[in-house]
Amino acid sequence: MTLRYGIIGSGFITEFQLRALASVRGVEVAGLVGGRSRSAQLASFARDSDLGAATLYPDIKAMVPNVDVVAFFGPNFTRVSALEDVAHAVSHTKHRLKGLICEKPLGRNLAEADRVLELARMIGAPTAYFENQIHMKSVQVALSQLKRVVEAMGPLSLARAAEEHGGPHNAWFWDPLRQGGGVLSDMGCHSIALSWYALTPPGKSPDFLQPESVQAEVGLLKWGQPRYREQLKARFGIDYAKTPAEDFATGIVTYVNPETKQRVKGQFTVSWMYDKQGLRLLLDGLGPGYALEANSLKSPLEVFIGDAAASGVADAELALEKSTASQGLLAVQPNEPDLYGYIDENVDAVRAFAHGRSALLDWTYGREIVRLTMAAYLSAEEGRRIDLTDPATDARLATYVPKIQQGNGAGQLLR
Repeated sequence: MTLRYGIIGSGFITEFQLRALASVRGVEVAGLVGGRSRSAQLASFARDSDLGAATLYPDIKAMVPNVDVVAFFGPNFTRVSALEDVAHAVSHTKHRLKGLICEKPLGRNLAEADRVLELARMIGAPTAYFENQIHMKSVQVALSQLKRVVEAMGPLSLARAAEEHGGPHNAWFWDPLRQGGGVLSDMGCHSIALSWYALTPPGKSPDFLQPESVQAEVGLLKWGQPRYREQLKARFGIDYAKTPAEDFATGIVTYVNPETKQRVKGQFTVSWMYDKQGLRLLLDGLGPGYALEANSLKSPLEVFIGDAAASGVADAELALEKSTASQGLLAVQPNEPDLYGYIDENVDAVRAFAHGRSALLDWTYGREIVRLTMAAYLSAEEGRRIDLTDPATDARLATYVPKIQQGNGAGQLLR
């Protein structure tokens, strides 16, 4: 059975996902909805790659009856309205979808995530929350290799995950009102999820370990300086003197094993000021008598481009996502969609939907990642440890919108 994807969104992540789908069986790109000129380019790429008809639709409601799976790859601030359009189309046409995919985050805050879950239940389709880093082969192979060691010695006690690069591509990513915050909202969700997953004992579900507490800090370390604020304003029209977002975040989530009562810790660090080769993903884990370490910048391929040849390089990102240089010694990743787990998350979703079930990571799991991210913002905002076992915390987080997300982060970040 071949599943027909209908993709919402025409930005950076959609391009990456299309490149990944070229290596996935049992799926075709049947439709696209997004910015007209950019969508036309992506549709042409999909057709040239034999991914499917990639028909351009004027809106979501027109596309839904002609697809089996709807994939939300659009901007964060369109997530709820887009899903409402899907729900309306399904209700009006009685068309039954076989799957719903949502790129991270499920929502900009917990109220949005809850609304997305509510709409998914109304639509009645299995779900897949796309957290690509959990599907990275380096992560999956490391945990598979350690399975017998973990069984003999005990699970990891500490996992540390990091994601860093020099800053986002598009203006809305920098805008806390539209994106939902800064680097913690944009990338912290990745590292929180990855460290949680690495700590989970083999054979257990991704949400097996129970989050107990969160302690976090955020800062505006580079892009709050006057010189770089002006660069940001000139390039994207975003003024961090008025509505800043954090460019650095770090924290620790403490989890409890419900069977053994052992406490383990997941540390996360993310930044938008890593001006080295480009995007860097890190994961390391420490267990009794063993350890693991993964670094996405360790490539089997290196290329050197000298000053005289540099003028012939049109796009530095041909070598690596978020690459900051087009000359010197470059770390080159031959297949980034595979390296970062985009192929495998699609394979997982397609297999699950073909059997009428949700993927390894469903939207309920995605909601929990939003909850942990909001708890991290609350911790940083109030300068305290957030107790996730306290019912009062859940009540607070249900309606909590970080000051940074509201556009009122100046007092916190620029003081």
